[in-house]
Amino acid sequence: MREEIGTHASLTRILPNCYNVIVKDADGEKCLTNLANTLELKILAVRSLKRALIDYLSQKGKTLTIAESCTGGLLAAKITSVSGASSVLNGSMVTYSNEIKQKWLGVQEETLKQYGAVSSECVSEMLDGIKRTADASIAVAISGIAGPTGGSEDKPVGTVYIGILNEKQKSVKKFLFEGDRTFIQELAARTALEMIIDSEKDFFEFF
Repeated sequence: MREEIGTHASLTRILPNCYNVIVKDADGEKCLTNLANTLELKILAVRSLKRALIDYLSQKGKTLTIAESCTGGLLAAKITSVSGASSVLNGSMVTYSNEIKQKWLGVQEETLKQYGAVSSECVSEMLDGIKRTADASIAVAISGIAGPTGGSEDKPVGTVYIGILNEKQKSVKKFLFEGDRTFIQELAARTALEMIIDSEKDFFEFF
């Protein structure tokens, strides 16, 4: 939920201990500084979340690889929009069809038949496949229904599964986003970005 800080800035909680702040003017910067001092918050820096992630991964010598379905490469586009992305992004695949999920990522036909492409089981196998292919420190996979068609009672439009696989854990989470196709895709890509950061336990100690 976004909260206004006076008329000069707004604050949105994106992770349990991370806030995104939009500063509207110079007075907003003062508001942010005062708020941080009052609440004893740590300001990472005046940078985007994706910039902070790339800086962190680069300094840690970690790499990233991505397999996307419903987002069609949007997460990879966000990462590569930042200078220096080549030091951390090994590669990405848009595996939109079931056939390509099988051929490129090794998703089992039985998995697709039993659970469907929009499932935790499918995303789990997408993670294994993209990490095996690109040999990165962190793998990300996204599959969902962006709409406006394709939804069902069990899997309505906005159902998205996002998975993260690193050296310590594999995690796949289900989300139900609301909005039009573009907005659902944007929410899915942004949430994946936040999940990458959340999976790196020392991210906030780095800055």
